[in-house]
Amino acid sequence: MKIVKNILKIFAFGIFVLFVGFFSWASDKHVVPIMMYHHVDNKNHHELNTVSPENFEKQMAYLKRHGFHVIRFDELVSATAHHTKLPPKSVVITFDDGYLDNYLYAYPVLEKYQFPATIFVPSDLMNTTEGFLTWDQIKVMMNSGLVSIGSHTRTHVYLPDYPDFKKVEDEVVTSKRIIEEKIGKKVEYFCYPSGGFTYEIKDLLRRAGYKGACTTNRGRDRYNKDVFELKRVRFNNKDYGFSMWMKLSGYNNLFRKSRTPYSRGN
Repeated sequence: MKIVKNILKIFAFGIFVLFVGFFSWASDKHVVPIMMYHHVDNKNHHELNTVSPENFEKQMAYLKRHGFHVIRFDELVSATAHHTKLPPKSVVITFDDGYLDNYLYAYPVLEKYQFPATIFVPSDLMNTTEGFLTWDQIKVMMNSGLVSIGSHTRTHVYLPDYPDFKKVEDEVVTSKRIIEEKIGKKVEYFCYPSGGFTYEIKDLLRRAGYKGACTTNRGRDRYNKDVFELKRVRFNNKDYGFSMWMKLSGYNNLFRKSRTPYSRGN
C-alpha cells in the first residue's frame, strides 16, 4: 500500500511539473484574440463568413458575462509596438467588407454593450449598392465613439495577384485618401482582402502612413509580434461554449494551421 501511495505521489508530482512547464513555456505565447466578422444577418451567405443577429448577440453577451475587456484595434497595435501589457482577457472586434447588415444588426448590439469595433471597408464599394454601407451610416457609427474605420483596398482585390505594383499602390494608397476625405479622419489601419500580402506590400503600407494591418491566418508570425501581419480568428454561427472559449483563450494560434502570406484561399 505504501508503494502504491509513493507511486501516486510521484505521478502527481510529474503531472504538476508538466503543467508548470507548459504554462511557463506558453506564458510569452499568449495572443490578444482579434475577432473577425463579415456578415451579421439571417440570409443564406457562406456559413464561414456569417453569424446570425441572434448568435452575434449571444457572443457579445458571452464576452460581457465572462469579463472580457474589449479594446480598440489601435490600442492593440500601440501596445504591441511598444511592448506594453494590456488588461487580462483583452479582445478586439473587427468586421470586414463594410456590409449594410453591420449597421442594421451588429451596431445596435455593440451600442448595447458599449463594445468598440473596427470596420475595414473597400472605399469604392461604399455607397454603391443595397448590400454595402453608406458614408452617412458609417459616420453615424463613428460619431458614437464606438466604431473606427480602416481600409480594405478600393475594390476588395487579392493584392498578391496584381502583376503591376502600381495598381497595388493605387488600391492601398488611394483607398486611404478616399476614406479620409469621406469620414474626415485619418485612416491608420489596413486589412488585407482574403488575408493575402507580400513583404513588399507590407513595406508599402508603412510608407503610405498606416500604423498596422491585419490578416486572417496568413504569415509566419504566429504570435502577433508584427503589427503589419496581425492574425485574427474567424467567428460564425457555430461558435459558442467550448469553441468560444478556445478561440478567445489567447492560445488559438498555437494549434491552428498557418498559411503562406500570398497563397490563395482562407
